[in-house]
Amino acid sequence: MAFEGLADRLQGTIAKIRGKGKVNEADVKEMMREVRLALLEADVNFKVVKDFVKKVSERSVGQEVMKSLTPGQQVIKVVQEELTALMGGEQSKIAVSTRPPTVIMMVGLQGAGKTTTTGKLANLLRKKHNRKPLLVAADIYRPAAIQQLETLGKQLGMPVFSLGDQVSPVEIARKALEHAKQEHHDYVLIDTAGRLHIDETLMDELAQVKELSKPDEIFLVVDAMTGQDAVNVAKSFNEQLGLTGVVLTKLDGDTRGGAALSIRAVTDTPIKFVGLGEKLDAFEPFHPERMASRILGMGDVLTLIEKAQANVDTEKAKELEQKMRTASFTFDDFLEQLGQVRNMGPLDELLNMMPGANKIKGLKNVQVDEKQIGHVEAIIRSMTKEEKLHPETINASRRKRIARGSGTSVQEVNRLLKQFEDMKKMMKQMTSMSKGKKKGGLKFPFM
Repeated sequence: MAFEGLADRLQGTIAKIRGKGKVNEADVKEMMREVRLALLEADVNFKVVKDFVKKVSERSVGQEVMKSLTPGQQVIKVVQEELTALMGGEQSKIAVSTRPPTVIMMVGLQGAGKTTTTGKLANLLRKKHNRKPLLVAADIYRPAAIQQLETLGKQLGMPVFSLGDQVSPVEIARKALEHAKQEHHDYVLIDTAGRLHIDETLMDELAQVKELSKPDEIFLVVDAMTGQDAVNVAKSFNEQLGLTGVVLTKLDGDTRGGAALSIRAVTDTPIKFVGLGEKLDAFEPFHPERMASRILGMGDVLTLIEKAQANVDTEKAKELEQKMRTASFTFDDFLEQLGQVRNMGPLDELLNMMPGANKIKGLKNVQVDEKQIGHVEAIIRSMTKEEKLHPETINASRRKRIARGSGTSVQEVNRLLKQFEDMKKMMKQMTSMSKGKKKGGLKFPFM
């Protein structure tokens, strides 16, 4: 999980002050000492930490907080608001050109994941905003960079504009813009060359591409796991190119989060998107207020809802509801639902988005065993069509056959059958309760 170490430290610190009936300056001072240490350990820029602690301290010892009925909660609210402000305050959206296509220049050093990020951004623009992006292969120096972008284009079913590695990036950008206008593309994403470190040749070339293409956005792609180095790279690129946004990759890794908390304050450049995994859809807009809530263990319901809306088929959900009403829910339905939930992302990540999940005993830092879910899927797929519809027909010999076919044990098959039966009983109870609502019984919002 992103910010894991920082989240643990901050959540432990705010837990001490949460329920306090009275809060004095000494309490705030003690809390701020812990917060300062937590942020420094997360590799947040020293000056950023100093300014953050000062702002929170000044607000926390104010009359409004000290004289409130719940001063502990008020201090936490101040921390959340200042953490949100530190990361930009609100979501920074893509600037859209009034005269299409909107041009986005992707820049960054080698190894940050720039080419993959270009593909991910194009995928998000098409899926969420129904746009028609054109990918432009303008990195003529890195071996296989053009081929990598073309492979991504094939995977996504998107066009990639390339003139090979013997034409200058400036000429490639010029021809790509002409092509985009002819083919009515509304976005052009230019994947530019990177280097192992910043040099004058690189910057001169990028400046020329910028001059010709007049991009609406210049996104710097940086690796979140490099901490302060990512902030220094952002500062350098911003001074020489004038960045409009930053994209952080590998925010799902074992990162201390310092880059995400420092970049906006140091460069005054907003974080626009974050990469949260290797898959091409593991990419999302950066919401400072949601990230602050996640760090402080308050969950992220809005992102959870958006993931559900993007991955759950509405018509099938209605059909499932009807099956639940009539208790005709089968193993095939169960398998389908399992697939839709897994498409939303790693289950432990989804749990971390649930408010209060960190306070539930046994759920904090839970590692969901994806292999176990794979076993469940294998068991169901080893059943015949008849067995999936009528699990009660699965006798001892059939259980042995299913266990052999799925590479699991009879005990695992037995456990799944019992759990499925218990789930169906619960559905029947809920259905009968909803039927009684006309007689003053309980009413369920989804019935």
